[in-house]
Parts: sequence; structure tokens; C-alpha cells
Amino acid sequence: MSTSKHRMPFGAECQTDGSVRFRLWAPAADQVVLRLFDGNDGDGEQDIGMNSTSDGWFELTTANARPGMRYAFRIAGERVDGQQTVPDPASRFQPADVHGPSEIIDPNDFLWPDGEPWRGRPWEEAACYELHLGTFSPEGTFAGAAKRLDQLADLGITAVELMPVAAFPGQRNWGYDGVLPFAPDASYGRPEDLKALVQTAHDRGLMILLDVVYNHFGPEGNYLHFYAPQFFNERHQTPWGAAINFDGPDSRAVRDFFIHNALYWLEEYRFDGLRLDAVHAIADDSEPDILTELAETVQDQLGHRRLVHLVLENDGNESRYLTRRPNGMAQWYQAQWNDDFHHAAHVLMTGEQDGYYADYTEEPARLLARCLAEGFAYQGDPSPFRDGARRGESSTGFPPSAFINLLQNHDQIGNRAFGERIASLAFPEAVRALSALMLLAPSPPLLFMGQETMTETPFLFFCDFGDDLADSVTEGRRREFQRFERFADPQARETIPDPNDPDTFERCRLDWEALETDSRHREWWHFHQELLRLRQREIVPRLAGMDPGQSRFEAFATNAIQVQWRLGDGAALTLTANLSDAERRWDALPLRLASEALYLEPAGLGDAIADRYLPPWAVAWHLASTQQRQESQPPPGHPQQAGVDSQHQEEAEL
Repeated sequence: MSTSKHRMPFGAECQTDGSVRFRLWAPAADQVVLRLFDGNDGDGEQDIGMNSTSDGWFELTTANARPGMRYAFRIAGERVDGQQTVPDPASRFQPADVHGPSEIIDPNDFLWPDGEPWRGRPWEEAACYELHLGTFSPEGTFAGAAKRLDQLADLGITAVELMPVAAFPGQRNWGYDGVLPFAPDASYGRPEDLKALVQTAHDRGLMILLDVVYNHFGPEGNYLHFYAPQFFNERHQTPWGAAINFDGPDSRAVRDFFIHNALYWLEEYRFDGLRLDAVHAIADDSEPDILTELAETVQDQLGHRRLVHLVLENDGNESRYLTRRPNGMAQWYQAQWNDDFHHAAHVLMTGEQDGYYADYTEEPARLLARCLAEGFAYQGDPSPFRDGARRGESSTGFPPSAFINLLQNHDQIGNRAFGERIASLAFPEAVRALSALMLLAPSPPLLFMGQETMTETPFLFFCDFGDDLADSVTEGRRREFQRFERFADPQARETIPDPNDPDTFERCRLDWEALETDSRHREWWHFHQELLRLRQREIVPRLAGMDPGQSRFEAFATNAIQVQWRLGDGAALTLTANLSDAERRWDALPLRLASEALYLEPAGLGDAIADRYLPPWAVAWHLASTQQRQESQPPPGHPQQAGVDSQHQEEAEL
């Protein structure tokens, strides 16, 4: 058996001699007292003054503390407003929620099984599955999720991604309102339960990634303003107020706090990677910025031991963070969630044009094809939704593995007033077509929990704030939708579910029994399983070594597209699709088709293509190995295959 511990310069650290060292950065405090609790009910308090060191640090090492005890810090001084007792901002566990005392955790108490060390999986093998722990299983816990991992592995998933687990106020939350980023939320279980979940994933050959939030703290339970206002920089404003201070005076301690947080999850919990939430909302004018320094530190400290994958959510489409080294490995970040792919696909499936979907209504199929071939749809192009402001950077020089494609995620479902999934918004034929397109494309696909059975269970916005905040959050949530015509009437807005109502949360739990009792759900599950297995068998082995810039796309009829890639082994992969509900005909296809059909949807599509037409929602995948490409190359003057114009042949060859 072995142990894993990340040593931090703050928080409660168990020492080899049995003592515990406590360290807190409280630059606004004049005095900090450590409060130790012998019992869970708060009895037996011990108050021990902490020593003030340089640069606002307070420190104490004591033999009176031991693992399992609870503790807090009492802050006092002329520069703070009165006196207050607060939890440890680097707490490893909060058994009594974010306002209660922290618990001393010795990471060495959890024993990881010996055997062949887990080294991770190459990113090209990633087929991702995003889940929310509270609603994924009937138990809503780390242990409950672990029970379902066999089903995900059997489905063909290779990478599980957890929505944030950092301690949040109350018993219900998406996780993006966390305030104690080192503490797994107690509503899901204890730290050892999360470690057991990670080990269970690895035992099944699954990577497991964690969503982390480094752009803000939640609105309840964040005490840093009280004793460490330097954690925030008023010069930068975000949707949540003053930005986290990554570039102002005293920012070194703040940067270290978050860099250690990333290392902590990767080292102490052995996660395979992190997904950094909404980094476009991080304000940092320094050089290197926090994203660069964090990624370089992770690679320097962990990259030589095993494969570690860092993923971004970045509405700015700043492709520079996805830069590759000469050997093809990521210099900083492995991939980014491709919102452009989602938005274009959503417009095609639903016809919706509200909000940011306005950027994709003119030529959604062409923009989707550009995502498949080049990464982003918006690569510095003017955005109508943003009043013509340019968005994004060129992404043509990056491999498909740098862009995670998705049809659903927590945001795109949960930010709707009633949390409708795509199964409730689009015809099944459209969803099947776009699913077949996403799951067999070279870019890593991502499913949101329940998508594999096409559940209609909603995923609503839910939380559990205290009385002072709950009403304002509920009203604010409903006010967000007043610009939509259907919610212009205040009475209509009252029908939007209350985020703080426990029933709102309960409605979001997945119904696993339906998989056994409803044939429609089983059919969808087998549909996704078939495509994921086909992906792992035929596509994944050919992805390593793909040269950027070797893909091309064409839009040859209304919402009909072709995309072609040269894979790492030299094979040509071609997609031909009609992403509309009307038949499409042509005189000549822009790109040549290989003789071997990898996947055709619907049945009989091969004959239709030979007759130069595509039925509604048709998707054809063709694969030609290097040898097949050479054998199929016609000699000079030889007639081209039916439906392919010879004048396109030379430019069509990859």
C-alpha cells in the first residue's frame, strides 16, 4: 500500500513527529488565535495564539492537535471589522458546512493499493462524460458514483469529468459557488470517499478529471474579504465583483494558493487532469499570466511521472493556450471545450436563434464543418451577438485533439429556464445525426450524464443558500429571463423553478431504472455504445501524430457538408452529411469518398449517395487506409467515381 500527500505552505499540515503545523495568510489581522475542538459538538475548546511572521502570515505548530480534531481561526485587529471566527481557507474537509470549523486531515491515513502504478491514458483516447455527483446516482455521493463506473466503462467512456466538488454553502449546488477550494463537499462524502472513487475509476481503466473554479468565490461563506482583502483586485471587475488578485500587490500569495490547489487535486487525489472553468473571466495582466504559470508548474512537477491533462473553458477562443511542442505534446493546455461546435449543432437541431445562437444562424452547417476541420468557428471573426466585436484567434494550426466537441453540458441545459435537454427540444433523427457526427470525429467527444439514454430528466439550476441570499438568488434567476418574450409577464416568470427549493434539485436526479424498463432508453444506450466502440476500434488508433492543417471542409448544398482529415497513420477519414430535414442533391461532391464505408446513417444511405442525393439527417463516414488511398488513385485521364467532379480531385486529395 502507498500514500499520496501534497505538501502545502498553508493550512493544517500533519508533521512526522505527530504535531500539526497551522499557517494562515491574514494580512489585515493584528491577531490570530487557533481554536481547537475536541468534540464535534464544539465542547472542549482550546485557544492558542499564533505567531505573526512576515508578509501577513500567522503560524503555529502544536502537539495538542491531531487528525480528526476540528479547528478554526479567530481573527481580531484594528484593520478588521471587529472579531470573527472563520474556517481555514485551505481546509481539507468541512464536516459542518462552510461556516463551521475545519477538520484536520492526514492524507497519509488513506492507503492506495500497490501494484502496477497508474500512468494515465493518452489524450487521443478520451471519450468524456461529465457528471454532477449529487444528481448522478440515487445516493448522490462519491460512493454512489463509484457504483456506476462499470456501466460507463461498458458504454465506452474513457474519461469521467466531475463537476466541482469544492465545499459550497448548503446541501445542494452545481459546485461553481464553492468557497473552500481544497475541501471536498461533505454532502458527497469524506475525502477518503473521493479518493476511493478515483481509485475505482483507475481500476476500470478510466481517467477521471475534476472541474475547478479559479475565477471567483461563491457569494456565501467566503471570509477572505474580512482578513485578507488583498485576495481581490478592485482594478479588475468581473460578473462576481472584484477579480481575484493575480496581478496586483501581494498577488504572489494568491497565485500560490491556486497553483497549490491544482497540484493538490492532481497529487493527493491522483486525478488525471483538471478542467478550469471560465478562464475568460480571469483578469491577469502579468507575464507569465496565472494560466501559463499554473500549467508550467503542473508539467514541471508531475508531467514526468504520468500523463496529466489540463482542459480549459474559454469563451474568448484564445488558441495560444493550446500551443503544441515540437513533439506534438501540449505545452500548456491539452484541450478546450468547443462552445462553437455546440452552438452551431444546437441551431441545426432546434432552429433556436436567441442570445449567442444568433452568431450561428446564417450558415450553421458551414460553421460546424469549420469547427470539425479547424477547431473554432470564430477565429478572430466579428460576432453579431457582440455587436461586431471580433472573437477568437486562429486555430488552424492545432490538432483535433485540442477541441472537445459536445451537444450538451451542464451550462447549456441548466441555463435554460426549465433545464430542458436536447431530447425535449429536437427530433430524434436530428439528434442521432449530430451524435454520429460528434462521436466519430477525431476531436474528443463529451457526453453529459444521461445523454447516453437520451433522458428527458431536466438539469435545472439549484442551490441552497441561507435566508439572506436565497430570495435574491431566486428573484435574480427569474429576472434573467425577462428579456425573452415568453417570460415578459411577471406571472410567467413565477413558473420558473425556484433554485433553492429542494424539489428543484430532486427533479434533476437521473432515473437509472428507466434504462432497464424503457426500450427507447435502451436503444439510445446501445446506439452510443456502438459508436463509441467503433471510435475506439477504428478512429482512436489512428489519431496520434496527426499533422495540424491537414484537414479541409466544404459546404456544397444548404446545410450539407463534407469534411476530410488525414489521420496520424496516413489514412483519410471523410464525413459527408446532410444536416437538415430536406433531401439534398448534387452534381458533384467536393471531396472524394473512400470505397470503405465506416458508418452510414440512415440505413440504405450508400445507395442514395451513389444516386447523388442525401436523405434528411444523413451522416456518412468513409475511411481509407494509406494503401487504399494509393490503390484508389486513378491514373491520368481515368474517369472519376460517380458524383465526383474531376476538377475537384487534385485539391480534394489530402
